[in-house]
Amino acid sequence: MIISLVGYMGSGKSHISKILSDKLNFKLIDLDKEISRRNKLTVPEIFEKKGEIYFRKLERETLEEILATEENLILSLGGGTPAYYNNMEIINNNSKSVFLRTSIPTLAERISKQKEKRPLIANIPDEDLPEFIAKHLFERNAFYSKAQFTVATDAREPEVIANEIIEKLYY
Repeated sequence: MIISLVGYMGSGKSHISKILSDKLNFKLIDLDKEISRRNKLTVPEIFEKKGEIYFRKLERETLEEILATEENLILSLGGGTPAYYNNMEIINNNSKSVFLRTSIPTLAERISKQKEKRPLIANIPDEDLPEFIAKHLFERNAFYSKAQFTVATDAREPEVIANEIIEKLYY
């Protein structure tokens, strides 16, 4: 089984995927890290040197390759992945998808602490972050909401979230 985690940046995909990987003894692939590894560039470097469209093509190719494997796998997707091409359809057809739903204030608080790693928000002042996130979420929620399962993450321990995902998938 492949379990794909979708959600906005800061929703906890990377953290929760590590816990799930440990609990289920599944291999873990972080899509952004896999793209970086294959291209020997960080995601911000790819955005800067080749542009977002080039990145989205790489992302799609890498996603298809990973989903074609039949192994037990936790796949942590980039926040934008579900919103491009028909990625969400492919994700749903080839894995169990889980949307980590997180409120705008929680997202703004979490991602303001790691702006240098986030090319889309690196230059946005902290006070403008909630509005930026709200606009982005408005566009992306249409894709995120197509996930087979939704788990709320606000004010919840990562362990509890991971356990809820396991419960939804197995029981």
